[in-house]
Amino acid sequence: MRGYPRIRSGVGFPPASAEVFTQPVTGFPLPLGGGGLIRHPLDEGVSVNVIQHRALQDLGSAVPVRVTVDRTLRVKIIDACGMTCTFCHNEGTPVSADNRARQVGGALSGAYNPAGPSGRVSIYLASNGARFIAAPIHATEAFRVALEQLREALGFTEVHLTGGEPTLHPKLANVVALAGNSGYRVSVTSNGENGAKILPGCVQAGLQRINFSIFGTDPGELAEVQNEKFRRGGPAAAKIKALDESIRVALDLGLRTRANVVLPDRSHVGRVHRLLERYSPHLSVRVLSSLADGEGSLDAIDTLLAELQAEPYEVHLIAGTSGFRVSYRLPNGRVLIVKHIRPLRLPETCTGCRFNDDADCQEGYYGVRLYRDPAGTFHVGVCIQRMDLCLPVEEFVRGGLCDEIRKLREREFYDLHA
Repeated sequence: MRGYPRIRSGVGFPPASAEVFTQPVTGFPLPLGGGGLIRHPLDEGVSVNVIQHRALQDLGSAVPVRVTVDRTLRVKIIDACGMTCTFCHNEGTPVSADNRARQVGGALSGAYNPAGPSGRVSIYLASNGARFIAAPIHATEAFRVALEQLREALGFTEVHLTGGEPTLHPKLANVVALAGNSGYRVSVTSNGENGAKILPGCVQAGLQRINFSIFGTDPGELAEVQNEKFRRGGPAAAKIKALDESIRVALDLGLRTRANVVLPDRSHVGRVHRLLERYSPHLSVRVLSSLADGEGSLDAIDTLLAELQAEPYEVHLIAGTSGFRVSYRLPNGRVLIVKHIRPLRLPETCTGCRFNDDADCQEGYYGVRLYRDPAGTFHVGVCIQRMDLCLPVEEFVRGGLCDEIRKLREREFYDLHA
């Protein structure tokens, strides 16, 4: 969209009213910002950094592109979880149940325990420099202040509650209400193990969307990705039953409901077919590519789309985050969304990082996360592979990292319309 007026708001990024646009795909690659801050093509002597992504290469010129700005704050409200998934990143923090004895005054004392009796994992813990375990976040004045500070600093409009497993939080509805009353839309990601019980109160409190992470459509599939000590059919069957009931309750409540499923390779394609057959068309399904499986995951997605006869109808690029989405329509009218990761980097912070290459950097710059430690300090993180970059909220909003994020989002938004 050449010629779009370059509106500037007081906090240095586009106002919400200027966020959403469409344009035809006239030939990828677009200037997506891989490898660092995009330089604007109108700057004298500067060429646009361009990346290619396989998911975009074969799209026709009739497929529109929608560009928005990342305005979502991820908040880890609890560490507890009733599953032991072998691939869990646990939002970058140690498993609290296995490290409580190592927590002194809000910081880890001595080495963390990467493999405790809980059977849970935090896959980046061996190298990410985590310095605290995550304590539960409650509906307190301190939490409200942290949300207000981050909204003012970076223009966030949505809070996405994560864990652990958020539905195990005994006061989840109160947390939802506080975030909503602080000016945020509120969503949550859940494995569904306690959703049927807690979701009605959360919807009354203002919850607007839930994403269910689906790790198996039957007990055998779910058990395969659990810690070896917990690969028993009975518990897995109970988890599947709880998930089914949570999805039913969410849909009955009129809650915007989405199922997320990771597709590592072609052997998992049938799982998505079963997912589409098992649940109501009112359940939105989103397939996520697996970074760890690289081309194998993309091959599997291509196979799935071909088998479903899926036709692309929109590309959604989000300025200031590595995630982007391609939406497809199936012959029966149902929508399938595929989420990919592009290699976006913070131009200063990521330069020189030991993980800053295509093999080691798993999610690029994905966005801002909020944590609370046992001493009550709220921390802001920008990378689950570099938890040593976490800063207390007050220090973050006054510092250069916050400015770097703001400038990246602003520049990406305008460059994607250049």
